[in-house]
Parts: sequence; structure tokens; C-alpha cells
Amino acid sequence: MDLASILGLILCFAMCAYGILNSAGLENIGRYVDYSSAIITFGGSFFAIMASTSMKDYIGGLKSFTLVFRAPIIDARAMIQKIIDLSNIARKEGLLSLEEAAGELDDDFMKKGILLIVDGTDPELVRGILETELVSIEERHKKRISFWEDLGAMGPAWGMIGTLIGLVNMLYEMDDPSKLGPNMAVALITTLYGSLLANWICIPVASKLKANNASEIMMKEIMIEGLLSIQAGENPRVIEEKLKSFLSPGDRISQGEGDGGEENG
Repeated sequence: MDLASILGLILCFAMCAYGILNSAGLENIGRYVDYSSAIITFGGSFFAIMASTSMKDYIGGLKSFTLVFRAPIIDARAMIQKIIDLSNIARKEGLLSLEEAAGELDDDFMKKGILLIVDGTDPELVRGILETELVSIEERHKKRISFWEDLGAMGPAWGMIGTLIGLVNMLYEMDDPSKLGPNMAVALITTLYGSLLANWICIPVASKLKANNASEIMMKEIMIEGLLSIQAGENPRVIEEKLKSFLSPGDRISQGEGDGGEENG
């Protein structure tokens, strides 16, 4: 579970709840609940997104909400070490020996690349196949990210629509000053709901999905470069230095004296 996402969403709600209770009191919390405003804002936002996409993509977008609670398994250093281990095997026993190692891998993308290499596929074709799959993965991720970005834009817009509806009702009752305040409050609640939908839910979800996508794409780019380097017969230490360039300076590590050194001779 991704603790940061869970805590972030809960604490955002807690901050809003504290502000409401501190200013209005528990006895007046009903001031912030208006079913008509909720139907206009949330219903309008979600159904507008439904109208702009296919039902399959719409349902997929809704389901992607659960992804922000899953901590992605991103360990670039471990991946680099695994590639170096594979390069040592390939240099000692040949590329065909990697077929057995591929059976022990959990990552289908990396396994596919190794099997292409073992089959003697041309390096440029290997790169082309893997990069095409990488583009497809990123496009699928972008659909989910776009769903939440678009929903985040719809929230304030439909909140404003609800506000305008409320203002029309308020103006029709201008002759009764006692109704102006309550009607204005109801009109503004829709704007509040729209802002909450965008800034409490949609923007954080889209940002987390973007971060997860960037991390996964980086991992797969490391795999591509590492596998092609193995196929080219490069020295494990050279491969290590090449792959470490994907990492920030603080994350770069030494893979140990023996990993590449024993292949220098």
C-alpha cells in the first residue's frame, strides 16, 4: 500500500473538516450539505467525461483510482544489478544461457527482451520491438492520467454552472431579503464541491499516476539499454556505468568490485 497517498487524501479531508467545524460548529455542518449542488457538480462532471470517451475507457479510468494506493515496485538499483548479473552469465556461457535465466524473471517485458536476444534477433529489431511496446504502455497510462486531468477540469466548471443556477433563483427572490443569504450560500456550495473534486481527488490522483508512469518507463528504458548492451557483448562494468546514468547522483551506487572486474581480462 502507498501510505503517502492514503494519508494525503485522509489529511486533506481532515483539514477541510476542521475548517468547517471550527468556523460553523458541529450543529451547523448541514450548511455545507446540499444534495442539488452535489448532483449538479459531481453528476455533471462525471457524466460529461462519460460523454467524451468510450464506456470501456470511462470504466477503466474510474478503476485506475485504486492504483494510487498501490506502492509501485520500483528498484532501479536492483534492476541494474540484475542486468549486470545477466551480462556476466552471457560473457561466461554465451547468450543462449540467458534462456534459462529468463524463466526465473517475473517481469514480462524483460523476459521478452531476453528471449528475442536468445533467438538471435537483430539488435535494431529488438530495440524497435521493445520501444514499440514501451510506447503502447505509456499511451495506456496517459489515458488514465488524462481521465483524471479532464475530470479535474470539469469539477470547477460544473461547480460554476451550479452557482449560476443558484444565482438565478436568488435574483428571482430579491424582493425577500431574508432569502438572499441562504440562496447565495447554496449557490456557492456548488463551487466548493467543484473545487474539492478537482483539488482533493483529481489533481492528486493524476499527479501520482504521472509519477508512477515516469518511474515505470525509466525502469523499462534501463532494461532496453541493458539488454542491448548484453547482446553487443559489452563489459559488465561498462554496462553498469551506462545504466547508472539513468539515476540521480544520490541514487548511483557501486555494484561491487567483483561484478565487472572479473570480466576485464
